[in-house]
Amino acid sequence: MNTTTALVLVGLGLAIIAGLAAYAFTLWREVRRRRAYREEEEQRAHDNCLENLELVASALIQEQVDVTEGAWRCKVLLEILDPRLLEREAFRPFGEVHARTRHLHTHQARQALSPRERFKEDRERLAVEEEFRDAVLDAARAALEFRRGWPGSLH
Repeated sequence: MNTTTALVLVGLGLAIIAGLAAYAFTLWREVRRRRAYREEEEQRAHDNCLENLELVASALIQEQVDVTEGAWRCKVLLEILDPRLLEREAFRPFGEVHARTRHLHTHQARQALSPRERFKEDRERLAVEEEFRDAVLDAARAALEFRRGWPGSLH
C-alpha cells in the first residue's frame, strides 16, 4: 500500500468518524429536546391537577358539588399527583367515601336502573354523604392548604 492510498483511507476514516460524531451529536440534542418537552408536559399536567384539586375542593366547601362526587374527584386528582397522598390522615375521607360508594351505578348504568333501585342507591349515597360530610369538608380544606403549600404554587 502506498502513501497516497494510506492517506486517502485515513482521510476517509476521519470523514466517516466526523460524520458519525455529527450524527451522534444531533441525536443527543434531539433526546435533550424531547426530554425537556416531556418534563414541561409533565409539569403542566401536574399544575393542572393542582389547579383542578383547588377548584374541586373549593366547590366542595361552597357546597357546589355533592360530597360523593367531590370526594371521588379529589381522590383521583391526589392519586395522579402522588398515590401516597391518600395515605395522609387528612385525605383519608376521600378514599373512605370512594370505598363506600364505588359499587353505586353512574351515568348510563344508573339510567338503566328501575326507579326503586335508583332510590335505594340514592338513599345509600346520601347516608354515606351524611356520615362523611364534615370529614370530607375538612379534607377539602386540607387539600386547599396542601395546594397553597405546594412548591411553585402562586397561592
